[in-house]
Amino acid sequence: MIAAKEPEFMTVEEYLAWEPLQEIRFEYSSGQIYAMTGSTIPHNDLALNLYRAIYPQVRSKGCRINVSDVKVKISAAGAYRYPDVVVSCSKPDQQATKLFEAPTLIVEVLSPGTERKDRGEKFKEYCQLPSLQEYVLIDAQEMRVECYRRGEGRMWLYFAYGANDEIELASLGFSCPISVVYEDVQLSNDSESLS
Repeated sequence: MIAAKEPEFMTVEEYLAWEPLQEIRFEYSSGQIYAMTGSTIPHNDLALNLYRAIYPQVRSKGCRINVSDVKVKISAAGAYRYPDVVVSCSKPDQQATKLFEAPTLIVEVLSPGTERKDRGEKFKEYCQLPSLQEYVLIDAQEMRVECYRRGEGRMWLYFAYGANDEIELASLGFSCPISVVYEDVQLSNDSESLS
């Protein structure tokens, strides 16, 4: 069987009708679609470790948390993304069945193949979400977590956490040792094995 070539340009309406019929997930930004590749075991472990750690706090605040398969609509950027972990405390998102529109916290696990986009294009898009309070990047090659926290106006404050540090997610009133996120994760500096 020959796979059909993905269209080079789509309107938002075309993307929203087309994407649910595909075998894999696709992100959308400014008319372009991007296939979501499979992740590595360390990538998955990092996302799940964070999910497990913050789940009780998220639920106690009346918020909702999901991993990797929940689409986020970024209206101002004309984009739809699939973050590795997303938390929303908005009432409409509590009832959502297809996508979130007002996330509070977005987490991306970095890999050599995605790091540039996660730090650049996606960060610019996510910053346009008025509800977003924190954007977190988890490194899959070394014990390092970076947090961008919304400040006043258009300012984003930067916090970096390394070995032996306590990670703080102010949007959730949560903190934990970084070792909790990296528990039983096999880190590798070999970019071929992580991409």
